[in-house]
Amino acid sequence: MRQPRVVADLSKLPLHGFETASLTWWGTLAFMLIEGTGFLLTIAVYLYLVAVAPRWPIGAPPPDWRAGTATTLVLLLSLVPNVMIARAAERQDIRRVRVLLIVMAAFGTAPIPLRVLEFRSLNVLWDSNAYGSVTWFLLGLHSTHFVTDLAETFVLVAVMFTRHGENRRRFGDVQDNALYWNFVVFTWLPIYAVLYGVPRLT
Repeated sequence: MRQPRVVADLSKLPLHGFETASLTWWGTLAFMLIEGTGFLLTIAVYLYLVAVAPRWPIGAPPPDWRAGTATTLVLLLSLVPNVMIARAAERQDIRRVRVLLIVMAAFGTAPIPLRVLEFRSLNVLWDSNAYGSVTWFLLGLHSTHFVTDLAETFVLVAVMFTRHGENRRRFGDVQDNALYWNFVVFTWLPIYAVLYGVPRLT
């Protein structure tokens, strides 16, 4: 029987990498592509309804923009600590990561009461007509994404304050979470423009 030939000794390679060297990073990217497609399709449905409706919005005044603008400002401000935490995770700076995770948990929680106000300021119910349905669905779809990321942030807060936080793989998880939060913030910008801008242009 022939002995297997060892081509290279890979035993000293790290078990987990960062960003493109991590399978989790690629999985997160795939999720963002799939979910981004969902956002695009919903926006396309919204714009189609705008095109075929005799007037827009249907049976309601445009939504009040104040709560949505406040949400937008909070999300944009959150990008600063989000960039900082990604860099701290790459340096495996456990103390800085712990502090910034708490900051990000606060930034992720802040939009929740604002989002409740947004739903109330739409001036239409989800079952009133096609305008109400697509508006509530689009706002609800984005709300689901940022609540999901917030839940993951709280899990990371709990993990990073235990001995498991010293594991190199956990720093990669923090980076992936930061990447997804960027997705949550940047996908909100076109949604904000559609929800609050289009009804005022038609």
